Amino acid sequence: MKKLPLHIIFLISVIAFSCHSEKKVFESTSEKKAKKEKRGVALSKYNKLLKSNNAEAKYNAGVDYFNKKNYSKAIGLFEDVISVYRGTSKAPEVQYYYAFCSYNMGDYIVAGYQFRTFSKNFPNNEHAELCVYMGALCYYHNSPAYSLDQSETETAINELQKFVNQFPQNENVPECNKKLDELREKLEYKSYKNSMLYYNMGRYKSAIVAFNSHVKDFPETKHNEELAFLTMKCYYLLAVNSVESKKHERYKAAIDNYVKFVARFPKSEYLKEAEKIYTESSKFHERHKKLTS
Repeated sequence: MKKLPLHIIFLISVIAFSCHSEKKVFESTSEKKAKKEKRGVALSKYNKLLKSNNAEAKYNAGVDYFNKKNYSKAIGLFEDVISVYRGTSKAPEVQYYYAFCSYNMGDYIVAGYQFRTFSKNFPNNEHAELCVYMGALCYYHNSPAYSLDQSETETAINELQKFVNQFPQNENVPECNKKLDELREKLEYKSYKNSMLYYNMGRYKSAIVAFNSHVKDFPETKHNEELAFLTMKCYYLLAVNSVESKKHERYKAAIDNYVKFVARFPKSEYLKEAEKIYTESSKFHERHKKLTS
């Protein structure tokens, strides 16, 4: 039998591959169309269910969607039946699912309201304790960046602490305590940044007040050493830039704060600069004593 030339064999292979590819593309398009039609049928079925008056079917479908994590469809169904089941034995379950749908969709304001309403209306329900926690947790999620107003953060701290005090044996308490630490650190950081803003702007009197307030409000702050040093430095800088009549008392305050600083932080990283400030302040103090003696 006569062999075909190589270029003929190559051409046949290309044509065969091309036909196979076209078939695959055609099949892929068909599959896409079938899927689209299937979604359309499912959507039509969902819309039909929404328009129906069958509360039981809506509830069951809502639970099914919830279990499949399709919260956007589940919440629409629960929203429709929540008023229907109000006052019945099924009311707690409907509200429970509704609250968790809102939570899982990231709507923490609505979820928080629903969880708190649940624990208030059904205090003896098996889910009541969890809903108290979830209501507090929603405040945590609504806590904004440190640079914004921290009212929500303060509310979250109060609610989480209330939960810990009320249910000390609850399995969520350790997580609660972690979140409490996180929120308190945020408040502390905001306070620290605000006080540093005064210092960086050269408003040293305001900075001293802010540093003292920060340490009073957060006695365990990690900035204790830094703020003790900066308080001394602020008094020194105030003295340098003061009118003559106020220099003495401010240099004296710088010296007094140096003594306190060294006693508390004898190995401080700021010690070298602190000693320079002390030396300069002491020189003025000695000159002032000679002039007034």
